Amino acid sequence: MKKRFLYISIAVVAVAVVIVVTKFTKSSDNETEIYAQVKKGKFEVIVSTTGELQSANSENIQGPSGLGNRDLRIREIKIQDLVAEGTVVDSGDYVASLDRSEVMVKLKDVEDELEKVQSQYVKTQLDTTIKLRDLRDDIISKQYQAEEAQIKLEQSKYEPPATIRQAQIELEKIQRNLNQARKNYKLKVKQAVADMREVEINKDKQMRKRDKMLALINEFTIFAPKKGMVIYSKEWGGKKRKVGSTINPWDLTVATLPDLSQMISKTYVNEIDISKVKKGQVVKVGVDAFPDKEYNGVVKEVANVGEQLPNTDSKVFEVIVRVNGTDAILRPGMTTSNTIIISESDDVMYLPIESVSKTDSLSFVYTKSGKKQIVITGQSNENHIVILDGLKVSDRVLLSEPDNPKSYNFIGLELYKSNKKNEQANANSGGRDINGKKASR
Repeated sequence: MKKRFLYISIAVVAVAVVIVVTKFTKSSDNETEIYAQVKKGKFEVIVSTTGELQSANSENIQGPSGLGNRDLRIREIKIQDLVAEGTVVDSGDYVASLDRSEVMVKLKDVEDELEKVQSQYVKTQLDTTIKLRDLRDDIISKQYQAEEAQIKLEQSKYEPPATIRQAQIELEKIQRNLNQARKNYKLKVKQAVADMREVEINKDKQMRKRDKMLALINEFTIFAPKKGMVIYSKEWGGKKRKVGSTINPWDLTVATLPDLSQMISKTYVNEIDISKVKKGQVVKVGVDAFPDKEYNGVVKEVANVGEQLPNTDSKVFEVIVRVNGTDAILRPGMTTSNTIIISESDDVMYLPIESVSKTDSLSFVYTKSGKKQIVITGQSNENHIVILDGLKVSDRVLLSEPDNPKSYNFIGLELYKSNKKNEQANANSGGRDINGKKASR
C-alpha cells in the first residue's frame, strides 16, 4: 500500500514538472520571437556599386608616334623614368624618358646597312662609267675604220669592178658595225641609268630609315603638352603604368592630364540589376577618402554589352556616373560608393523583406494574432518591401517563420482574388487599368 502511494506521488510530481517546463519553454519561445512593425514613409529602390573617380575629359601624354612605323619594327619600349603621379606640370615640362638601348642597337644595324648601300652605289657608278667609256672608245674606233674604208673605196675607182665591189662591201660592213655599236651604246646608257637608280633608291631608303630612327630617339624624352596634374595611364589589365612598364605602337599613352573641373565615377553593375539602371537616374556619390562628404550625380552612360572583369566569373556592365559640381579635393583614382536611385515613393507602407513569405502565387506574413495574413506587395530594395494592401501602419508581424507555421490559418484571401482579377483586366486591356489609363509598373 505504501509502495503504491509512493508511485502515485512520484507520478504526480513528474506531471507537475512537465507542466512547469512546458509553460516555461512556451513563455521563453514567445519572448524570443522577434516582431517587425509596419512603417510608412519615403521608400527608395536603389542599386549600390563601387566605382572609381576619373576625369570626364583628359589629354594623353604619349610616346613617340614614330614607334608605329613598320620600317623600324619596334614592338615595345620600356619606360625608363617617370615623374611621380600627382605632379603638377606646365606645358613643355619634363614628364618621362624611354629606354634607348634597343633602338640604339637597331640604329647601328641601319647605319651599317647604309654604309654597305653607299659602297654599292659608288661601285655601280664606277662600273657604269668604265663600261660606257669603253663603248664610246669602240664607237670612235669604228668611225675611224669607216673613214679608212671610204678612202679606200674612193681610191679604187680606177681598179677592176671586182676590187671596187670588195671595197664597197668592206665599207658597208664597217658602217653596219658602227651603227650597231651606237645602238648598243644607247641601250647600255639606259641600263646604266636603271642600275644607278636602283642603288640610289636603296641608298635613299636606308638614309630615310636612319633619319626616322634618329628622329624617334629624339622623341624618347617626353614633355607635357599642356599644364595639368600627371596621372599614370592604366593598361588593359587595370594596372597603372610605371617605371619598367612598356608602351607599344597600339597604345602609346604614358600618362594623362585630366581636367579636374568635371569628374565621373566609372562603375560596374551586375547583370541582375542592369535592367533597372537607366540614363538620367539620380545617383548619390560617396568618396571613401572623405566619408563625411556626399555628392550628387546622374547616370550618363549605360553599356549595352557586358564584360567579364579579371579574376571574376560573373558578367558586369559598365556604367558612367557624372558627378555634379566641382570640388578641389577630388582626384582621379579615388574609390567611390555609388547609390543609384531607381525609384522613389514619398508615402508608402513597408516591412523588412525577411518578414514576407511567398509561395508560387501568394505573399503573406505571420501576424502576432497567429494568422497568415495575405498581403499585396510592391517594389523592394535590399532591405525592405512595399506593402500595398493587407496591413496598416503599426501592425506587428513576425520577422521570420515561426516554429509551427501549420498552426497559422490564412486570412485575406479576398485580397488575392481581387489582385488576380485586376492583373487579368490589365493584361486584357494591353497594360491599362479599368479606367483606361496606362497601368503603372
